[in-house]
Amino acid sequence: MPRPGLPKLIATDLDGTLVRSDETVSAYTHEVLDRVRAAGIPIVGATGRGPRLTELTRNDIRAADYLVMAGGGRVVDQVDPTNPVVLRDERLSAAVLTELLNALEDAVGPLTVMVEALDGHEEPLWGDFDPSWPYPERFQARSRAECLSVDVIKAFARTADHDVDALLDAARRIIPVTHATVTQAGLGFIEILPPGVDKASGLSVVAGALGVDPAEVLVFGDMPNDLPMFEWAGWGRVAVSNAHPTVRRAADEIALRNDDDGVAVYLDRLLSR
Repeated sequence: MPRPGLPKLIATDLDGTLVRSDETVSAYTHEVLDRVRAAGIPIVGATGRGPRLTELTRNDIRAADYLVMAGGGRVVDQVDPTNPVVLRDERLSAAVLTELLNALEDAVGPLTVMVEALDGHEEPLWGDFDPSWPYPERFQARSRAECLSVDVIKAFARTADHDVDALLDAARRIIPVTHATVTQAGLGFIEILPPGVDKASGLSVVAGALGVDPAEVLVFGDMPNDLPMFEWAGWGRVAVSNAHPTVRRAADEIALRNDDDGVAVYLDRLLSR
């Protein structure tokens, strides 16, 4: 158990929060996270990355006891790294996604759409090629019909006529929360996830397994897909200084930016109190 005055669970977003702009995590950050874990505080990596990027994620947050991936849809207990256990695995039905995309395109015009359907190591996304997508090496052009032929982990969508926040606002007006969760993670695309799936619901699975109350959880983030866990966690909500304005407004405290190891600096000071 951690000493009095410390949280009983810590969760951090990765890209833009723990991971630096050059896609690395510093040795200092790894060392601080190791000390957090040694202090008796379980660590959760909470990311929008899908299970196809599990190996990359484990490398970026080596001290994590649990991974909340796919924006909350995949939860993995890796306390025993030789025998990881999947605690949650949610999918969005192809029929529902087809209906939602049709409704959204009726309102905002044609969309560029990609889907994450496969969870094998570094499997590609499928869909419409978009030059703005930052990871073309993990992409495979597929027709809309092919993309909507299977249930998916999540879908990505964008339109040249709306910036991502405007498209997110429109999508939230059109898509009922009973049908899907809609968010954005800083990639220029909105993300459409199964209903009830967000980082807070994923963290709830971890907290339930550990017997930890949300009031005892500290979280770090930078983008709108982190807001549900900011609303859920009660011990502390910390945004890095490069965070989206909505996340900064929701935070209790602002840490240094990701490129200055803001999460690690905050935790180092917390352990030193």
